[in-house]
Amino acid sequence: MPRSIYLVNPKSDSPTYFQGESYGAQGLPLTTQMADLSTPTVAAMCPASFGALLCDENVTPIDWNTPADFIGLTGKITQFGRMKQIAAEFRRRGKVVIIGGPYASLCPDMARPHCDVLIRGEIEEIASGLFSDLKAGSWKEEYVGTQPGLETSPLPRWDLYPLDHAVMGTVQTSRGCPFECEFCDVIQYVGRKQRHKTVSQVLRELDLLYALGQRIIFLADDNFTAFRSRAKELLLALGDWNRKRPEGKVHFVTQVSIDSAKDEELLRLCAEAGLMTVFIGIETPNEDALRETKKRQNLRVDLVEQVGQFHAHGIAVVGGMIVGFDADGPDIFERQFNFAMRAAIPIVSLGALVAPAATPLYDRMKRENRLKDKGSEVAAVPWATNIVPKGLTQEQLFSGLKWLANNLYHPDAFGDRLITFIERLGKRRDPRSADVDRTSRPRRVDLAGMHALENLRKQGSAEGRMFERVTAAIARKPSAAEFVGATLTQYVQIRYMYDQGQFWEPQLAGREPDRTEGLVSLSSRRT
Repeated sequence: MPRSIYLVNPKSDSPTYFQGESYGAQGLPLTTQMADLSTPTVAAMCPASFGALLCDENVTPIDWNTPADFIGLTGKITQFGRMKQIAAEFRRRGKVVIIGGPYASLCPDMARPHCDVLIRGEIEEIASGLFSDLKAGSWKEEYVGTQPGLETSPLPRWDLYPLDHAVMGTVQTSRGCPFECEFCDVIQYVGRKQRHKTVSQVLRELDLLYALGQRIIFLADDNFTAFRSRAKELLLALGDWNRKRPEGKVHFVTQVSIDSAKDEELLRLCAEAGLMTVFIGIETPNEDALRETKKRQNLRVDLVEQVGQFHAHGIAVVGGMIVGFDADGPDIFERQFNFAMRAAIPIVSLGALVAPAATPLYDRMKRENRLKDKGSEVAAVPWATNIVPKGLTQEQLFSGLKWLANNLYHPDAFGDRLITFIERLGKRRDPRSADVDRTSRPRRVDLAGMHALENLRKQGSAEGRMFERVTAAIARKPSAAEFVGATLTQYVQIRYMYDQGQFWEPQLAGREPDRTEGLVSLSSRRT
């Protein structure tokens, strides 16, 4: 008798950076910033006689009446609360629930009570045995995966996924990271030895997404440029592939470390391949904090100048920034604000330092008896941490964070950074197809983004003023228009995230954080 599985990527427990919850709240079609890669990849491992259905709950409601025999759930810490709810409801309905993915692998004891089958680690080399056992009705309670060579990873089943709801398609070209940042759980899950797909594998995945209409693709590597020679080989191939696209170029987005800015050839190849935006874990301008957590690749460089190297090559930077390191004092919030303004990074992913389970930081905080709530892990959002801070009081940490978030994303300051970025943006070097007809109908996700921007523009006088200033800047440099559209749609989501987390208090903008009490003062001075 044929068997089938319903693979579900749960929505996050609360709004997070770079997701599309704000669109649904405005009555617009649901969207996700990045298409989920895990469920189409697992679906591709199902044998021909084993049916697969997909649900990314960010864009598609769960079918509670699915005829599937098995329910497969994946997710990170940000999704675990919802994962438990989904698992409980499907088990109540008599379904066999399987849980795998990053959180189940890092915290198996937390996930195990909520499923019938637990998958730990990467699935490629255990998939055939797992599906054989499921088909025979003789499954085990737990399967432990390996860290396979990525030549075993299949072409994802994107034909099963609603790509018209995703801003970006997703391709993973490598797993792992050679660095050892104390607070990062990537190496605990996929290792420090980076493994790579072949160039031909990557191009096949790109061909499929391109044929399905994707023109922005996220290269979902933990650190795309960690191995420079390999990165350059792949970038040459991406540039050649992009120049040959019959219906317009693709824009790539990925994650890199700041040290890649030292390599002029690497930056040039990134730009020529069509790399439009990079996410960089800048973390902090506080060098003592970087040393403390072994973020060595960010030391002994001028971080503002390094960000400027990307801008000069026509590449935008999204910055990850953290406060609450042991070396941070009450002045860190002003320091972070001033750094972001000087570096002209419009979009900043901001949060308090957290200690993910299985990381060296978690172990250190446990030894020092500084884990809150018996060590429970929390998602990396601005308003939560599982660490008792050292150089700040709890009140200083969160009042300072709120001050920083509201000042960074006040329309005036955000507009200042965006305009400075436009002015610094170098000449684009990516492939172009000037002869392509661009009058074709926009995708559903593109129309939703346009409507969201119109709604933001009408939110208030400050937002309207920011739009007018940015529009004038684009008129002076039209080549920046594509960057600005993407940046403003991310701004919409961040404002919504702060609203939902009760973190958005625009009246705080322009006030100076009180360094003694950790409260926001009534000073009108703008930092």
